[in-house]
Parts: sequence; C-alpha cells; structure tokens
Amino acid sequence: MSENTKKPVALVTGAGRGIGASIAKRLGREGFHVIINYASSEERARKVLSEIVEAGGSGETCGFNVGNPEEVDAKFDGIHKTHGPLAVLVNNAGITIDGLLMRLKNEDLDKTLEIDLKGAIYCTRAATRAMMRARTGSIIQISSVIGEMGNAGQSAYAAAKAGLIGFTKSVAKELGSRGVRANVITPGYIATDMTQDLTQDQKEAILRNIPLGFVGEPEDVASVVAFLASSASRYITGQVLGVNGGMYM
Repeated sequence: MSENTKKPVALVTGAGRGIGASIAKRLGREGFHVIINYASSEERARKVLSEIVEAGGSGETCGFNVGNPEEVDAKFDGIHKTHGPLAVLVNNAGITIDGLLMRLKNEDLDKTLEIDLKGAIYCTRAATRAMMRARTGSIIQISSVIGEMGNAGQSAYAAAKAGLIGFTKSVAKELGSRGVRANVITPGYIATDMTQDLTQDQKEAILRNIPLGFVGEPEDVASVVAFLASSASRYITGQVLGVNGGMYM
C-alpha cells in the first residue's frame, strides 16, 4: 500500500503513450495508485498522470531506463521505501526495429533484447522480493502475438517477445507458493502510433487474417490487464492470454 494514498500501487513501464498509457489510466480508474514509467518523454507521462487525476485517481511519474539494471534496482528500492511492495507490475515497455535477419545489426539486436526482454526481467526481479514478503502480487508481461507466431522481418522482436513467455512461466512456478502470480498478454494488431504508419494495403492484408474483422484498441489490452490485476483472476498464473481478434489461436 502507498503510505500517501492507502491504495494498492501499480507500476506500468513505458506508460507515456499507446497501450501503456491506456493501461495506466485504466488501473487508475480501478483504484490503484499508478506509477507511470517513462524513458524519454516526461511531458507525455505527465499528461497521462493529469488524465488519471482528473478522473479522480492518483499516481506519479517515474523516469528510468528499464534496460539499465542498476537504474532499475535504484528506482525500485526508492518505490519500496515510499510505498511498500507493489501490488501490480506491468512490463509494457518495448521497441521494435524491423528488418530481415541477414541485415540485422548487432546493436539493433542488443537494443531490442535489452528493452523488450531484459528490461522486463530486471523489473520483475526488482519487484519480486517485496512481493514475496507481502505474499501477494500480480506481474503482467505485455508480449506480442509475434512472439507466438513469428513474422518475417521481425526475428529479433519475435525472439524477445517469445522469451517473455518462457520467462513468465518460470516466474509463475517460482513465486506461486508465495502468493505472487505472473501472466502474459499477447496483443495482436492494436491501433497505436506504432501501427499508424502501415499502408492501406498492409492494413487490409492484416484485417483479412483477423476473424473478428477489426483492429483492436489499447483499451482492449487494458481491460485484460485490469482483470489480471484484480482478485477476479486469483486462480490464474503462468498463462498466456491472446488479445488478437482471433488472428492466432
């Protein structure tokens, strides 16, 4: 619980825009004190915070690079001293650097794995000790349908997002006896600024592979996060929940 708000505390990484911003705002509406992580744009994070506060919620911004383990540990230590153990950790921060494998640069591979996979591992590791002592907590990884089905030109991204699935299943087995749950959400094509640059032909090709016939919204992912953050999902751990309109089953 937060000493300042007496609310359960949730931290969402990469919460300044897109899916992360929607998750942060939804958790604010669900009664959590939301810590809004950002890597570069404090302005965007403060805008998300203002929307949470205007809706009657509470929160704060917290800038750090999830790919830097020393920085992660220092920030989580400060959060634990101020608020106690997190009730919810949502590892949403991610990047994608697309390109064919034969042209994949080492630095692009390293950066993708650093943020998309190692960043989630660092944050999970930093959160778990306090969660275990409290004997409660929900860890939610935002992976991708690409981590399940693969995609040409996204080998590094697919490897990172698939790695999250195996990592989370292991965490669920390690921490379940201490009351800590860990699950994965795999969004499909969601309407964000990361997908708005697709051509019309690309969008039509995508829609042909989605049985429900439409592209998802960030709130579709946030709704599943809210469920996994709540006691309604108390008997769910180590699971992969697809939010993809049926494009992968």
